[in-house]
Amino acid sequence: MRRPEVESRVGLARSTIYGLIKVGQFPEPVHLGARAVGWVEAEIDEWLRRRADTRLIG
Repeated sequence: MRRPEVESRVGLARSTIYGLIKVGQFPEPVHLGARAVGWVEAEIDEWLRRRADTRLIG
């Protein structure tokens, strides 16, 4: 998934996503080329599921 799709799917801005990556709380992007990155859709789905589970527990 490219960044705009990830942002739309998770409802977070680019700066928030990269801030969460920096502290290990969001999946790392994979390099697609010299200047392109994307995310594995299954990892984004899992991140969303874990957040929902946390909400239900908390």
